[in-house]
Order: sequence, then structure tokens, then C-alpha cells
Amino acid sequence: MPKDVTDRFMQALQQAEASKDPSPLIELYAEDSSTENLATPPLQGREGAQQFWTKYLDVFQDIRSEFFAQADSDTTGVMEWTARGHLKDGKPIEYKGVSIIDVHEGQVKKFRTYYDSAAFVEGVAK
Repeated sequence: MPKDVTDRFMQALQQAEASKDPSPLIELYAEDSSTENLATPPLQGREGAQQFWTKYLDVFQDIRSEFFAQADSDTTGVMEWTARGHLKDGKPIEYKGVSIIDVHEGQVKKFRTYYDSAAFVEGVAK
């Protein structure tokens, strides 16, 4: 089952990026989920996921995640990706990372992501 959720998660992220609406992602989350990255303390539940993904989308003028590797176990999905687009000020950006979802009963129970934050530092963004 995690592979199914991981596949849906990747599709929902690309849909959210194209529409600037995180709703497709939020629908995949369990009510008691958590969402985090190294810069953000864990945000709880669907409301926390909504905050996380809204903030993510607000950073960019446009963004598109391309997934190049995926691994799934009984309860975990791992996605490697490259994201390309433009920051709000129009500067191009490209960065890579890994996202991990823990799946329980067909829903995202925990999301965490690790990425190359140097791409966001002034003078480093491409």
C-alpha cells in the first residue's frame, strides 16, 4: 500500500505546484499526521500540513518537482527529486532533495523532507 500512497503523493505535489493549491496533498494526510523539514518544527494534523504546503508554494513564482527515484517498504515511501522554477522575485532556482512519508491505513502519517538549502542563499540561487 505505501507505493500507492507514494505514487499519489508525487502526483498530488505536482498538481499542487501547477495550481498553487495544496488541497490535493492535504487530502492524503491523516488527521493526526505531522509535517516537517529541518527549518520547520513538526506541524500537526491536516491544518499543519496546510500551513506547510501553503508556505512552500508561496516561496515560488512557479515550481515543478521531478521525481527520479522512489523506494517503498511496508510503511514508508522515499522520493528523490529535483525542483526547478522561479522564486517570487523571478530568480531561477534548482535544488535537490529527499522526502519521506510514513504511511498508516492508506494515509500520510508523517512527512519529512531534506533538501539543499544552499540554493536559497543569496548569490547561490541559479
